[in-house]
Amino acid sequence: MKAFLALSVLLLFFSQTSTPAQNQKIAEKIKLVEKSLVGPVHKQGDKGWTIRERMAHYKVNGVSIAVIHNYKIEWAKGYGWADKSSKTPVSPSTLFQAGSISKSLNAVGVLKLAQQGKIDLHTDINQYLRSWKFPYNAVSKNKKITLAHLLTHTAGLGISGFNGYAAGQPIPSLPQVLNGQRPANSAPVRSVFEPGLRHEYSGGGTTITQMIVTDITYQRYSDYMHENVLKPLGMTSSTFTQPIVKNAATGYYENGKQVEGKYHIYPEQAAAGLWTTPTDLARFIIDVQQAYAGQRNTLLTPATAKLMLTPYLDAKAAPGVYIDNYNGEKYFEHTGLTHGFYSHYYGSLSGGNGLVIMTNSVNTDLVAEMVNSIAHVYGFRGLYRSQIEKDFKVSDEVLQTYIGRYKLGPDAILNVSKKGQQLFIQLNNEEKTPVFAETMNKFYLKAVDAQIEFVKNSNGKITKAILYQDGSANPAPRLGNK
Repeated sequence: MKAFLALSVLLLFFSQTSTPAQNQKIAEKIKLVEKSLVGPVHKQGDKGWTIRERMAHYKVNGVSIAVIHNYKIEWAKGYGWADKSSKTPVSPSTLFQAGSISKSLNAVGVLKLAQQGKIDLHTDINQYLRSWKFPYNAVSKNKKITLAHLLTHTAGLGISGFNGYAAGQPIPSLPQVLNGQRPANSAPVRSVFEPGLRHEYSGGGTTITQMIVTDITYQRYSDYMHENVLKPLGMTSSTFTQPIVKNAATGYYENGKQVEGKYHIYPEQAAAGLWTTPTDLARFIIDVQQAYAGQRNTLLTPATAKLMLTPYLDAKAAPGVYIDNYNGEKYFEHTGLTHGFYSHYYGSLSGGNGLVIMTNSVNTDLVAEMVNSIAHVYGFRGLYRSQIEKDFKVSDEVLQTYIGRYKLGPDAILNVSKKGQQLFIQLNNEEKTPVFAETMNKFYLKAVDAQIEFVKNSNGKITKAILYQDGSANPAPRLGNK
């Protein structure tokens, strides 16, 4: 048997009533998923790459997958190395660092406390904080921060994410993290604008919810989450306890280099501390889906599940998750990126479908290609987002009219430039990215699943651009007259 096949450990979650024909049908779907990977753009007639080919291309050592179909885990499978040096293969039981996916499970833990009447999501957080208080200042404009704000990244707080701590580094306490005091390697978690104004991602805000959970329950955060969230959900392999001691994958950077000490430790457990498997995350997804559908007694009531899957201020950010609307098909989802690990999950709001992909690499492109493959094979509406490459020609005169600066957000400027017949976009000072025409005024990116459309007014003047990405349309008014 070839070495790669020897590394791929398969678990099929067939019910006791499954027939050989049903088992064979699932096995055929798995084979199709394994050889149908495509990127954001593909050429007509392309059959797709294999998982093995793309893992080698992107220098990804290990991958683990779970597929949800009709409210059941249909299959889970591991590929490649959990640890390359020891030649330990990935299996469906290999633990991966979930990163920001931790926020989804944290939200369940907080919402359960609200469901039990122990907290109110719309009360000033300082009413629940005992061992540390949030230091309001003039920036918050006398508006109080609530748990609803923290769970939906609308509290106006800074610190989007955390770097964690490498092996041998001192680990700060939670108050030290929130105050930015040594040995914490992050700045203090403070207001950067008034709460309730807009969405701005804040792992710092999520970390405050961790403090609230410990102060309200008088338990260690990992203990509360184990007893009240992970265990009831059947996530028996998962833990917020750190450091992890066994069955954990080793993390690797994009160039294939191993993370020093194998992985980083995150005392910011609610924001990034979960270790889990795709199978366990699939159990969480299914439980939320069933609660949302009112199918059976679940960890969250139908009303709480509906709250969790309802955006708060904008069209996407809900408690612990993001809601994506792809051509009318809605999914709740989250990504997780740490030193050495990247993961992504999707769960449909109807029909009970979804997927989880976890890797021990910081590369994100492979996961996107695998989402396309699974969505294509299973017919998951809206998740297959690969376009056929087009060869639409736009004149130099028209391209020239698109050049300029567009305000995509409070601190985000989209620069559009041209070199020869090639149009480029650039976000702030990031690298320029080429875009390709699909119509006279709409262009697509080959590197990621995104499109940009230029809009004219009644006088024929370009007044704005619209960036389409992740199921949302983001308008960007043009700046100046250029």
